[in-house]
Amino acid sequence: MMPPILQSRLPFAPWMDPRTARLPGILPVEGDDWLRVDDAFAGQMAERDHRIATQEGAVHALLPEALPAARELLDAVLARIATQPGYAIGADAVTRPDGVTVPLDHDRPLITAGRLVQEDLCLLANDGAEHRLTGAILCFPASWTLAQKIGRPMTAIHVPVTPYTEDVARRVQRLFDAIRPEQALWRMNWLLYDDPSLFQPRQEGEARPRPVDLTYIRCERQCLLRLPVSRAVVFSIHTYVVRVADLDPAAQAGLAGAGH
Repeated sequence: MMPPILQSRLPFAPWMDPRTARLPGILPVEGDDWLRVDDAFAGQMAERDHRIATQEGAVHALLPEALPAARELLDAVLARIATQPGYAIGADAVTRPDGVTVPLDHDRPLITAGRLVQEDLCLLANDGAEHRLTGAILCFPASWTLAQKIGRPMTAIHVPVTPYTEDVARRVQRLFDAIRPEQALWRMNWLLYDDPSLFQPRQEGEARPRPVDLTYIRCERQCLLRLPVSRAVVFSIHTYVVRVADLDPAAQAGLAGAGH
């Protein structure tokens, strides 16, 4: 059995901050901090490369009308990582901080972006009433399946999510409508797991196994930003999996009263 791919620490404990402890828990991104490199980079990128190479149909989807937005997203990713230490960007390839070189393919923009950064990347476009999922590279699904969600609006995507009430849906849609290209937003969720696997797709109605040992905590730092040309919204997901025992004592104590 392969050792788990873990971060050594959790940079933020969302259940400990009143601003993020309740849905939707949105805060402004400071500067251009929507893509991150952390100590699990090499392990997570190897896992991403493996999933894309062996299960592309499970981790990638792109509606034809979203190709221009996906290319714009790849350009945004390249602009961001150009400022990140460890990347070397050439005319037709990028070398990552782990030493792997990724060819630049603008005809497969989400596949390319998904091999460059730790984040999963989703594209959402406004259909006149609400935003719907038009493309994604999703190597680390946490209890959802991309094939079931592609093309569907936000409310349909979140139907199985108990806390996603009609009121939350309206607030989220207002939030999506108000996102400005110059100000990205972020939130962070958390769930306890016994299984540290990053790739955990599940069908709608299929329950996540109830954790017993409470060994790991899985958090997603989710950023929202608007692409200035296509006006599509990018939903990026940076996944942290950390041993509960590695949390600081105050965060561990806070878990006891935080639910989940």
